[in-house]
Amino acid sequence: MRILLLGGGGREHAIGWKLAQDNPSVDLIAAPGNPGLEELGRCVRINPSDPDAACALAELERPDLVVVGPEAPLAAGVSDALRTRGFAVFGPSQAAAQLESSKRFAKQVMLEHGVPTAGASWHTSSTEAVAAIRLTGAPVVVKASGLAAGKGVVVATSVDEAESAVLAMMNDGIHGAAGAEVLIEECLTGEELSVFALTDGVNFVLLPVAQDHKRLLEGDAGPNTGGMGAYAPVSLATPELLGVVSETIIAPTLSAMRRRGTPFQGLLYCGLMLTPDGPKVIEFNCRFGDPETQAVLPLLDGSLIDLMALSAAGRLHASADISATDGAAVTTVVAAPGYPEAPASGAAITLPEPPRGTIVFHAGTRRRDDGVLVTAGGRVVSVTAVASTFEAACRASREHAGSIRFDGSQFRRDIGWRELARRAGTT
Repeated sequence: MRILLLGGGGREHAIGWKLAQDNPSVDLIAAPGNPGLEELGRCVRINPSDPDAACALAELERPDLVVVGPEAPLAAGVSDALRTRGFAVFGPSQAAAQLESSKRFAKQVMLEHGVPTAGASWHTSSTEAVAAIRLTGAPVVVKASGLAAGKGVVVATSVDEAESAVLAMMNDGIHGAAGAEVLIEECLTGEELSVFALTDGVNFVLLPVAQDHKRLLEGDAGPNTGGMGAYAPVSLATPELLGVVSETIIAPTLSAMRRRGTPFQGLLYCGLMLTPDGPKVIEFNCRFGDPETQAVLPLLDGSLIDLMALSAAGRLHASADISATDGAAVTTVVAAPGYPEAPASGAAITLPEPPRGTIVFHAGTRRRDDGVLVTAGGRVVSVTAVASTFEAACRASREHAGSIRFDGSQFRRDIGWRELARRAGTT
C-alpha cells in the first residue's frame, strides 16, 4: 500500500510511525517530511499547502491514500483538489476545515446548534474589541480568529493585558491576517481534555483521550505555546464523561456540518474544558493535535490505516476496532531557546539512542549538507515513553528528554503532574 503523508512536523512523524507499525511494508511518501520521517520512507520537498504541487506529486506517485497532517493545507483546499482528481483523502474539505481556520465560524456553529461552549463576541475593529473587553472584565480570553500556528490565544488576567493582546493582534499584526478578526471570549475554568473523534461525517469513533500542557514553564506558568507535552490516557475521561461528550458535542457538531452541506470527514479534535457545568468546547481543530498525537498513537492497538481508509471512503462504523494497549504514554517536548516568541535555529543536536519503549519524534529538525542534525523550529523533538505504569512513563520520558543535547534546549520536567496528583489522591 502506498500512502502520501502531507506535512513535516512531530504530528506527521508520529502518524508515519504508526502507519509503519500497522503495515511494515507500506510505501510511505512524506511531503516535505523531516529527518525522522526519512527513516520511514521517502521525503519530497514540496509546499504541502500548494494544491497544484500536492496534486502533481499525487499524480506522479499514485498513492492509495493521502493523509493531510497540518491545518494549513486543509484551509488552503488541498484535500478538495486531490478529491477532484479521484484520490482517497483523509482530511476534511476546505469548507469543513473552517471549524479550525475560522474561530468565528466554529463559534457560530456551536451557538446555533446548542453545543456547549464559552460565550463570545467577534470583532473586526480593535475599538469594538476593546469595548467588549471593558464590558466583560477579566479574566478574559482573546483569540485570533484565523490560523496562528497555535499561538493566537491569550488568557488575560487583567483588562490591560487583554487590551494589549487585541492591539498586538489587530493593529500590530503579530499573527498576520489571522488576527484581522478577534474573539473576546468568556474564560472557562477547570481541567482541559483533548478528545479525538475519527469520523466519516456521520459515524465516529473516539481514540484514547489525552491532556496537554500549553504553558512553557513547569507548574503551568509562562506564556502559552503550541504544547510542551502531553499524556494519555486520562483518568478523568471516564466512559460516562465520554458518553456526554459524544452526545452533546461531537454528534450535534457533525450533524450541524451535514445540514450546512459541509460534512466533516477526518479527525475532529475537540479541545474541552471540564467546567462545573459539564464539558464545554474551547476549540475545534480539523486534524490531529500536536503533541497529543505523539502520546495517543503509540497506545492505539488497532490499525490506523484501516480507520483512515474507512473515513476517507465514507464507510466508517461506530463499532470499528479502536482498542488501546494497557499502560500509559507520556510525551515531553524539547524546545529551542527563545520559544515560543523567537526560537533560535541552527544548533547541532545530539540524539542518544532511546531505550526500549521510548520514541523520539522529530518536529523542528533538519540535516545540513554535511549530514549534521540541527534545530530548525521552536519545538525541536518530542520524547514519548510508553510504560506499564503512568509513573514509569513520566520518568522515562523526562530522563530521555534530558539526555538530548543542543545549545539552549528547554523542556518541562513535570509533564503529567495533574494526573500524578490525582493518582496520589492530592487533588
